Amino acid sequence: MRPDDLALLRTPGAAAVSPDGRIAVVAVTRLDLAADAYRSRLWAVPTDGSAPARPLTAGHRDTAPAFSPDGRWLAYLDAGEDGRPQIAVLPTAGGAARRLTRHPLGAGRPVWAPDSGRLAYTARVPGAVPRDAGAPRLITTLPDPFDDGGSPDDGRSHVFVLHLPDPHGDDDGPPPAPVQRTDGDADDADVAWSPDGAELAFVRAEDDSARTVHVVPAGGGGPRRVTTGRRACALPAYAPDGRLLVTVDDGCPVPCLVGADGALEPLLDPGPHSRGCPTPAPVVVDGAVLVGVRWRGAVQLVRVPLDGGAAEPLVEGPFTVSGTGAGGGVVVATVAHDRSAGELVAITPGRRRLLTGFGRALGETGRLHPVRERTTTAAGGATVDGWVALPDGPGPHPVLLVLHDGPSEPGWRLLDETQVAVSAGYAVVRSSPSSSDAERDADDLLALLDAALADPALDGERVGVHGAGHGGWLTARLLTRTTRFTAAVVERAAPGPEGAAGAPLDTAPIRTPTLVVHAEADWSGPPELGPRLHAELRRRGVPAELLLFPGEGRGLARCGRPRHRLARLEHLLRWWARWLPTGGRAG
Repeated sequence: MRPDDLALLRTPGAAAVSPDGRIAVVAVTRLDLAADAYRSRLWAVPTDGSAPARPLTAGHRDTAPAFSPDGRWLAYLDAGEDGRPQIAVLPTAGGAARRLTRHPLGAGRPVWAPDSGRLAYTARVPGAVPRDAGAPRLITTLPDPFDDGGSPDDGRSHVFVLHLPDPHGDDDGPPPAPVQRTDGDADDADVAWSPDGAELAFVRAEDDSARTVHVVPAGGGGPRRVTTGRRACALPAYAPDGRLLVTVDDGCPVPCLVGADGALEPLLDPGPHSRGCPTPAPVVVDGAVLVGVRWRGAVQLVRVPLDGGAAEPLVEGPFTVSGTGAGGGVVVATVAHDRSAGELVAITPGRRRLLTGFGRALGETGRLHPVRERTTTAAGGATVDGWVALPDGPGPHPVLLVLHDGPSEPGWRLLDETQVAVSAGYAVVRSSPSSSDAERDADDLLALLDAALADPALDGERVGVHGAGHGGWLTARLLTRTTRFTAAVVERAAPGPEGAAGAPLDTAPIRTPTLVVHAEADWSGPPELGPRLHAELRRRGVPAELLLFPGEGRGLARCGRPRHRLARLEHLLRWWARWLPTGGRAG
């Protein structure tokens, strides 16, 4: 893969499945490098595989499709050039789409009421007093780097209910005004309807760590908290009998039933290999909940019966399930692997059918390389999981050890930076820190590297290391204890959790040439850590460069500005070519 092949990436989201199970609709995102923008349109995909996927909309950025329970409407988010998504509805029998909201800061994902006549969603409510751009700002919390870009200065996110327009009314008339159902000085998210349509469940961010579940009457009234304690809850959903489910993240998201007293009853034991796994939103269907579970670098799709029966895997193997939809007896999973950013797979009893080929154009370049799993046992007895990708040819190839941002990174997915490096002639060994102990993680990752270097196709004398986030912090620590690396990249270094966070970083022993990549708006670690590391290395005469991305945050590598993503890959190749030349190999 070449850096400009980013334009060929196609990344589908979670599919919405029609109530009769015949059609899946999915938003597919691409990078428009010329316009420095993300584009997304909705695609319609027959679930029986009878026809290829076809474009359904042509908006600037259309996302979050949702079929009404009666199948008459498709709601979705339509974001124009201003980037503020608004709710639109499209009649499934044919006709033009119609925008229903005009929120100044945009609307969140639409969720249908059981009666198909109402939609619920969250939206930020602008503050009553305009902010003076030159006034001092007191910041008392850290922003979530993956939120919608809002802040308390933009107002809080609250729950709204919207009635659909009269189908016999004037299409040119104004749509009904949405009704705000929650307020207060806290952000609300993840809204869900009860089966009878009488109430709404939602998650409220009490502070930086506590996210609790509340319910509010759909017709008006005050909210009521239904979960106890200070756990991080997300994605509430209702069972058909009215019981409430939530996903609780205590290191790994686990679906739980909410008891009458607010206690949480786990439905699944995630196991020892599930730590920190990002999973798709749970879907309740046919007396079970469909959830994602990480296992040895994969994210499997598992059906968990609500009556306590045994869990049944629906998608397993070297895949990452990133989204799930269901309808009419058909489950449609969005599944990524090492050579596609995502495809739709239809699952019916006894059968799985591949529906799409969104990754075909990139695959046909011949510049994607397979990834294979590599594990080893560290000195402490722990199993260390890693993944290796090799260039064509016998080698030996220079090696890049790539450390991801903590244990949440699935191993089985297409990573553009891995594919770009392999196409340039580098063998890539990647893994994720698995604990809060920096010294243990360093020992484990060095053991994995040594195991990988047993392959004669890897050149153990020419090795670089690249870490991002907690992996960046760990890379800097590795450089303080070994000189085995020819060069390094430290990207938006963040100290990491618990023990790692408390471990001081003395950069004085570092002698390795280092490229420091810093996202200006990344608050996941000390904001000055990247520039400070660069300055200290330069003062001591260590070859070092600082690559600074203004306005970018933690998501630079995946959701930063398209031109920044392209520039990042080009600078990485330039740096490695300087210190670990591959003999001019390219493509």
